[in-house]
Amino acid sequence: MTVLSGKKILLGVSGGIAAYKTAHLVRLFIKAGAHVQVVMTPASKDFVTPLTLSTLSKNPVHSSFYNEEDENANWNNHVELALWADYMIIAPATANTMSKMANGNCDNLLVATYLSSKCPVYFAPAMDLDMYKHPSTLESFNKLHKFGNSIIPAEKGELASGLSGEGRMAEPENIVAFIVKDIEDKLPLKGKKILITAGPTYEAIDPVRFIGNHSSGKMGFDIAKMAAQNGAEVILVSGPTHLQVDNPLIDLKRINSAQQMYDACHDVFDSVDVTIAAAAVADYRPKNVASQKIKKSDSTFIIELEKTKDILASLGEKKKNQFLIGFALETENEIEHAKAKIQKKNLDLIVLNSLNDKGAGFGHDTNKVTFINKDFVIEPMDLKTKQEVAQDIINKIIQYYDA
Repeated sequence: MTVLSGKKILLGVSGGIAAYKTAHLVRLFIKAGAHVQVVMTPASKDFVTPLTLSTLSKNPVHSSFYNEEDENANWNNHVELALWADYMIIAPATANTMSKMANGNCDNLLVATYLSSKCPVYFAPAMDLDMYKHPSTLESFNKLHKFGNSIIPAEKGELASGLSGEGRMAEPENIVAFIVKDIEDKLPLKGKKILITAGPTYEAIDPVRFIGNHSSGKMGFDIAKMAAQNGAEVILVSGPTHLQVDNPLIDLKRINSAQQMYDACHDVFDSVDVTIAAAAVADYRPKNVASQKIKKSDSTFIIELEKTKDILASLGEKKKNQFLIGFALETENEIEHAKAKIQKKNLDLIVLNSLNDKGAGFGHDTNKVTFINKDFVIEPMDLKTKQEVAQDIINKIIQYYDA
């Protein structure tokens, strides 16, 4: 999984020999999990066919404002195309197309779409070496840079003219790598390390039975996913759950018991910037664990329990500069109990769940939370999907570091 997964990429293809490489470029974007649409200049169709790029992108290719062969056809709305995109890439970007982009010469669909774009724009120049160094080309580079566009530097190599030098469009793999790195470097949590706990803990009674709860771990896993998508390095300590991770920025450590979660958290706590305790940790465990399966005999069975270590409180005691977030699941006097927990456990923020709210708590794909910070500022939220709640929590962290 990469930062391009699920992103909408608009690829603009202009009329240079390097256009033949765009077939491979489209495939790489698709392989990275992106959704791709292609806009071509009329001249670019001499080098690569719209059918090829349409087949690879799984979308119609746009090259004119309207279908000249069908007078009843709808026009290709350049504004809709521009607003659809998360990122726009012009590759190859010829000297002609860059000059039009820089000066607003809007005589084709590609340039019209570019001028309507609000998303980040990347362009990969492609031309002969003398054209690449010509003052007019350098002026286009400077203008486009001032507009906030990002240039993907041309490479040195054999050119269509037979000469060898700078001006060759970057290879498709290098274009994708450049864009991925640029996006990652600009992510708001780049360089931050976040510890997240998730799921239930199972406290053994004997080798077969345990005390547990109904937590699925979904909230913690969604938070981990959102944190990684925002650039953070994540350590996810999870109790038993069927959930998996697919982001290389997430280091999943699976545990079973509260003691194992306590140890795993304390092993890494000093090295993290943020800790989010979303796990439903057992408050008690059997005082004595049978080494063999307990046989059914008497009509009643008594298990003596003892308290488990309070992971969040212990982290609050040793915290230095970490931003510490806890969860509270309450059924009565919710706000008062949550405030007491903030003070008792030295938290910066608490995420309050109430089982009195429909759609909140265990076993739902939704959650309704209230944020309360250490200054007791209360912020109730609407019922949302757990992914949306996860993003709200990550936004709180981003706001903390932007303050």
